[in-house]
Amino acid sequence: MSNGYHIVVCGSIVPDPLQTLEPVSSPTGPALKNEVMLPAVLDPWAGHALYEAANLAAKQPGGKVWLVTLGPKAKLQQVLMTVAQKVPFELVALDGSSGGFTDAFETAAQLAAAIQAIPGLDRNRLLVFGGWESASRGAGATLQAVGEILGLTDQFQGVDQLTVEADGSFTILERIEGGKHQVSKCAGAPALLGWATGNLPEPRNNPQVGMANMRTAMPALQRAKPVKVGAEGVTFASVTLPKQQRNTQIIKDRSEDEIAREIVEWITGKH
Repeated sequence: MSNGYHIVVCGSIVPDPLQTLEPVSSPTGPALKNEVMLPAVLDPWAGHALYEAANLAAKQPGGKVWLVTLGPKAKLQQVLMTVAQKVPFELVALDGSSGGFTDAFETAAQLAAAIQAIPGLDRNRLLVFGGWESASRGAGATLQAVGEILGLTDQFQGVDQLTVEADGSFTILERIEGGKHQVSKCAGAPALLGWATGNLPEPRNNPQVGMANMRTAMPALQRAKPVKVGAEGVTFASVTLPKQQRNTQIIKDRSEDEIAREIVEWITGKH
């Protein structure tokens, strides 16, 4: 292929998973306790998509990667200092909430509008990548909605592998039940892929790649468009951490049917 793919990766920032996350009720709705102070990282699901995109673009002459991200501008700048050293990309930033208490369609509409506004983007070569899931917006619907708004009807979710064939078509491995993969075929771009973990390790930090990325990333952050995403019209009665409960019994010589019945009774509260 003489003209490589134009790959747009949708990804957000999330609180570092090593931190203790405690939901609280704020005047504007549900939030995380001390959310402003929590260190942030690139969503791990989006990270896999970004590394796969960079690997694919490097194999095709003329390929290019954009990272379209929605989050607080100050937090984005912190995370980019690390992410920018991983792989080459051009940043498209939106300044808004990255919290988990936002509507998937509102987020998707803003991401789709940002993608449509990318100068020089060739739809005939377009691949939209993102996380199959998300560590913050875990609705599992945001990326699908982005594709629907953009008119991308060839969508694949839970992708672990993408192989470009000699004729330009794709062979895609999608996760299904039972630890198995479904083999899907696609004629080619445009298409949307929601990545699971893929097959690539996290790239090593490369300061030269980081400096090249930051030359365009910092101006992109300065022009980041403020956007409002939330869950207007939705009310939350309460936000709390799931309660831990453990009732252990050690009983020998119990049949499978008896064990299953007791488990069902415990779950339904009929014991």
